[in-house]
Amino acid sequence: MSDPAEPDPSDIPSRAAPPAPGPAAPRPDRYKWIALSNTSLGMFMATVDSSIVIISMPAIFRGIHLDPFAAGNISYLLWMIMGYLLVTAVLVVTLGRLGDIVGRVRIYNLGFVVFTLASVALSFDPAHGGAGAMWLICWRIVQAVGGSMLMANSAAIITDAFPAEQRGMALGINQISALSGQFVGLVLGGLLSAWDWRAVFWVNLPFGILGTVWAYRSLRETSARRQSRIDWWGNLTFAVGLGLLLVSITYGIQPYGGHTMGWLSPKVLTGLISGVVLLIVFVIVETRVAQPMFRLALFRSRAFAAGNAASLLAAVARGGLQFMLIIWLQGIWLPLHGYDFDDAPLWAGIFLLPLTAGFLIAGPLCGWLSDRYGVRAFTTGGLLVFSLSFVGLLLLPITFSYWAFALLIMCNGIGSGMFSAPNTSAIMSSVPATDRGAASGMRSTFQNSGMSLSIGVFFSLLIVGLADRLPSALDSGLRAQGVPPDVAAHAASLPPVSTVFSAFLGVNPVQTLLGPTGVLDTLPAHNRAVLTGKEFFPHLISAPFHHGLVIVFATAAGMGLLAATASLLRGGPATRAVAAEAKPPQVRAGSRRSS
Repeated sequence: MSDPAEPDPSDIPSRAAPPAPGPAAPRPDRYKWIALSNTSLGMFMATVDSSIVIISMPAIFRGIHLDPFAAGNISYLLWMIMGYLLVTAVLVVTLGRLGDIVGRVRIYNLGFVVFTLASVALSFDPAHGGAGAMWLICWRIVQAVGGSMLMANSAAIITDAFPAEQRGMALGINQISALSGQFVGLVLGGLLSAWDWRAVFWVNLPFGILGTVWAYRSLRETSARRQSRIDWWGNLTFAVGLGLLLVSITYGIQPYGGHTMGWLSPKVLTGLISGVVLLIVFVIVETRVAQPMFRLALFRSRAFAAGNAASLLAAVARGGLQFMLIIWLQGIWLPLHGYDFDDAPLWAGIFLLPLTAGFLIAGPLCGWLSDRYGVRAFTTGGLLVFSLSFVGLLLLPITFSYWAFALLIMCNGIGSGMFSAPNTSAIMSSVPATDRGAASGMRSTFQNSGMSLSIGVFFSLLIVGLADRLPSALDSGLRAQGVPPDVAAHAASLPPVSTVFSAFLGVNPVQTLLGPTGVLDTLPAHNRAVLTGKEFFPHLISAPFHHGLVIVFATAAGMGLLAATASLLRGGPATRAVAAEAKPPQVRAGSRRSS
């Protein structure tokens, strides 16, 4: 039987009489797998690039001759990481809505082109220092526009192509491709940046060229377009409001004046207040325009509202985990186990693979099972496993046994896999077919905003924990190795965020802190070797860092439990009622068991 969500049979060439239902079925059936394969490639490419830059930062900074510890250069580092996340968070709703109007496949295909061309430009950075950093930041933003086009429409294309009884499996595969790309990017970044930092952008080219040609040749529109006007005021207030909010959070974790962070900066406070006000104006605008970009009416569906609330909370809990674990491994655990700082980024990516493995195990299986037994048990149960893994991580000692660590992060990945695919299927199945582009963009916005928020939230919590204990530990540790009291006191007074980013970059900052003072040259050889060795700095920051980690992981566990509560409230079998309205009786009968 032909799937009702497949292309119109009139699109299939006929010989004479109209084709019978039997012979026409194979081609639409092939099309849905083509759509799934191409959109999964697009999501994989977009997420590989978001993480490959994170792990390659030390090589990139060396390649463009930029000192990461010089005053003001922390902003470059943050914008290289955060710029991509900010743009995708802001644009996916607009581009998903635009896909509903002009065609989801058209916007998706253009995303491949923009992403690939931006990757080429990134690899040919002609400048050094701050100018080189600005080149990378600007083209990363362009690249994020292409990534937003892919993210906003991939789930909608899949939802159009697959019947309800296969949708959880298909969206699960797409979600797995996205998350696995994040962690494959960590390993690829470690390998490629050791060869040439430009190679971390070259790796996008084969994916981009293949995906672009394949998409333009194979994908086609399978849903009716909705002719409507673009909601300019809604787009403007949403983009500026959310952008101000996320940019202010980015600057809030940087030092300001004599403060360890910038939350009291007039610029940050003005941005936060203005962002919130504009988002309130956006909500008002969306309730008064005839054709809004953000379909607030969709939140009348309990399944849609609860699914997105759970997604946002889980994204906040999960988003900062990757950064925290990289800092923990690169800055402390790996050096204390004999790994060189230069090799730490690669090994950090390798040691985090159990997290990906857990997701790869649970994601497809639970997506498939949820199509048959409903989503609520999997989403709520997965979030409980997810939350308990954070409790286990906060109980680990700072110099943990790797197998205990691997088991816990695998449980975290399993919990995420149990939740993500069924939750995505439930959200997309709870809206009418004509609104799937907007719904896909809204879902992606909650996820991407959650990741951006998590970085600001978790870095702030970590820095608060470090600020209580790091200065005294650094001062006493330096004095114990013969560093003059005034020099030790000055080093200890530097903002903790510098220490956090030194650990994030896998760099021993003692040489940077003491080198310009000439103190190292006056110390005995033994003390100098201790200060610049693998173990002094990791030992020094381990206790303060663990104090901050306990705060971070306790907060993440709490958010995971809140997400589980939201998921539990999503409702019962009515979840797919809206989607079922557009399906013939024989299809609805095959999907009686739903969320």
